[in-house]
Amino acid sequence: MKMIVGLGNPGKKYERTRHNVGFMVVDELSYRFQTPWKSSKFNGMVSELRINGEKVLLVKPLTFMNVSGECVRPLMDYYQIDIEDLIVVYDDLDLPVGKIRLRQKGSAGGHNGMRSLIQHLKTQEFNRIRVGIDRPPKGEIIHYVLGDFPKAEQAEIIEAIKKSADAIQDAVKLPFIEVMNQYN
Repeated sequence: MKMIVGLGNPGKKYERTRHNVGFMVVDELSYRFQTPWKSSKFNGMVSELRINGEKVLLVKPLTFMNVSGECVRPLMDYYQIDIEDLIVVYDDLDLPVGKIRLRQKGSAGGHNGMRSLIQHLKTQEFNRIRVGIDRPPKGEIIHYVLGDFPKAEQAEIIEAIKKSADAIQDAVKLPFIEVMNQYN
């Protein structure tokens, strides 16, 4: 079984914000496979599907971004998910809007959701897909990441969401390193 975690913040207020790109990617997969979202007892939403016969659990933590690990670790324990079967999708200020980058390990890089995951998982070595949202030209980062994508960036971010979902589908059937080589 694979677990795909999209990082974001719950609620209508945050639905289309830059910080919720992880939620958007797992929503795209749920849409493609027509699987419903259900509440879990671990403070998250889950959707179960099969890709090439492999069971896949999509997860949207409802703990808010900065404490995402509080949802993910108990779910991994409950479903007995190995760390190599985890893929986390999240926004990245250091990539241009619409660019994606797959990695097998790394630091939190200033991302509080990733910091929480690393703390709860007790490792930095897990698969991830970073989706570029770019840095604000100037101003406060918090307002920027909690803001919606402007119309000028809509096409790029939609393409990045679809490409990330494609990469996840490939990562279910191929070694992650091969998928990295294909998409990076």
